[in-house]
Amino acid sequence: MLKKSLVSIDQCTKDDILRIIEDAKKFERNPNRKLLDEKVVATLFFEPSTRTRLSFETAVNRLGGRVVGFQDASTTSSSKGETLKDTILMVGNYADVIIMRHHLEGAARYASEVTDVPIVNAGDGANQHPSQTLLDLYSIQKTQKTLDNLTITMVGDLKYGRTVHSLIVGMSHFNPTFHFIAPEELKMPEEQKYFCSTRNIEYNEHTIFSEDIINQTDILYMTRVQRERFTDLVEYERVKNIYILHNKMLENSRPNLRVLHPLPRVNEIAYDVDDNPKAYYIEQARNGLFTREAILCDVLGIKVDE
Repeated sequence: MLKKSLVSIDQCTKDDILRIIEDAKKFERNPNRKLLDEKVVATLFFEPSTRTRLSFETAVNRLGGRVVGFQDASTTSSSKGETLKDTILMVGNYADVIIMRHHLEGAARYASEVTDVPIVNAGDGANQHPSQTLLDLYSIQKTQKTLDNLTITMVGDLKYGRTVHSLIVGMSHFNPTFHFIAPEELKMPEEQKYFCSTRNIEYNEHTIFSEDIINQTDILYMTRVQRERFTDLVEYERVKNIYILHNKMLENSRPNLRVLHPLPRVNEIAYDVDDNPKAYYIEQARNGLFTREAILCDVLGIKVDE
């Protein structure tokens, strides 16, 4: 078990990933267990969130724990100038685990270094989103019956998209092939490409979102262009609708192909895709509950029995 903070997916070994996935399967069969009885979980969301916050809070409630925290940093002492360190030290006095989303890259790691209370990173800037990666891996295994030797196509905001950065690391244990589709302004950073190269992971870069690439794909991972990451709104307007998946584009895709998206979507998946059995993003979000139940137990060293 991790029995420690989860700040980055790269701290998870292959065995860690597979164990958490197996525990998520157990929670899907029976999500209501009193494993966090008398535990207090703090949710500190310095950035807006819907699915991540609600699924973590639901996970705590279904496990019999209690939730404290905030979803609007403007209502906290940080708006008065309190440092992140002081906030974490203060909340650590009250909680058994802290779930934190922050706009600054590295904030979760810093928090884990100033407190002995486990920190679960719910997203730090454009850096990491490990719980999303673990639920993505659970979703991929569930739909493909394996994690090995899959072709994964990532589309959209690959520069600022912390979910795709983390997914590359998580999938690196399983011999994937990647296609990266993005405009020049949002292409995959050199750091992630270097990571792939040093591990002999095949990847191909494209600027055109073509059906030919879709038809080679097992997992089509769509992302939105994130307005909040842009300092130049003119640049955002130029690229925000550059790739849109329509239902007809899936006509000749593999039977096992599934469309994933970390959500929220804006325009990048047309609504005519929703009724296609290959659309999996709503079920993907549902899987977040079971995966986050498994993560909470793992960082607290709680064994999950059948």
